Amino acid sequence: MKNALFVLLALTLMGAGVAVLSAPAEPPDVKPPAVAKPDAAALRAGHNFIPTPAATEEEDLALLELFKGLRVADVVDGMDAVGLQDIGTMSSEIRPLWRDTEHYAHRICGIAVTARYVPANHPPAGLRPEAEFDKWVGQWYKEIAPETFTEIIRKGTVVVIEGAEGADVGPVGSNNILGWKLKGCLGVVTNTTARDTDEIMTEKVPLYYKQPGHGIRPGRIELESVNRPVSCGGALVVPGDVIVADGDGVVVVPRAKAEDVARYARKILEGDKRGRRGLYRKLGLPEDDSVR
Repeated sequence: MKNALFVLLALTLMGAGVAVLSAPAEPPDVKPPAVAKPDAAALRAGHNFIPTPAATEEEDLALLELFKGLRVADVVDGMDAVGLQDIGTMSSEIRPLWRDTEHYAHRICGIAVTARYVPANHPPAGLRPEAEFDKWVGQWYKEIAPETFTEIIRKGTVVVIEGAEGADVGPVGSNNILGWKLKGCLGVVTNTTARDTDEIMTEKVPLYYKQPGHGIRPGRIELESVNRPVSCGGALVVPGDVIVADGDGVVVVPRAKAEDVARYARKILEGDKRGRRGLYRKLGLPEDDSVR
């Protein structure tokens, strides 16, 4: 309607010999794609509305090559450039357990595999003989709060865990995080807790988390889903998204925008390196990994 009125006005002014600028373009349609509504039976049985995309390991690794060496700051600038300002940045409460300021081994850049744990509604073990207690613990780990997501960890994976907020439990520990690394996991991001943190620091497996936890999973949390969209640090994480983390925090890049984000971020990083290399020379500082 607005364009029609503009055209009518333009024709009138042109008849009077007045130069007229072209009509303003309509803003792009930024609505998300429509979601198909399932029937009542499907809803009652449980239904996920955000799909989990599928990609090959080769596709993942090719995408990660575009992000190689990029910092969170660069990627956030890239998100701004593609219209995703203030989207995908996790809360500053999610921070690295340890930092390496020489070679930056604490940094993560990988593809999200997700898991969601929720508070348990089964009764705790209570006091029972040790053998029975051990059996109960083993059954809980195997059937109620397993690590089923380990089956889909591969080279380039970042495990993202949405945990049960407020539960004093450490779903990530020094043993299982090494097992995940053995399968190709580059690091872990969680909105809750981890335990054995001294050992994880010694092992130098990148971990971004909220705070230390103490208890084991049995009696405290249950596995709700694997490789479904999760909420972590106030950001949506869809399996297959790119996760970038460093001392500044964590940013989630939607896969559909990842190539454009990486291209712009690369420009920012290279410009920053050039500028700092010049300052290093003037100050007589030796080059380090941050400017090479």
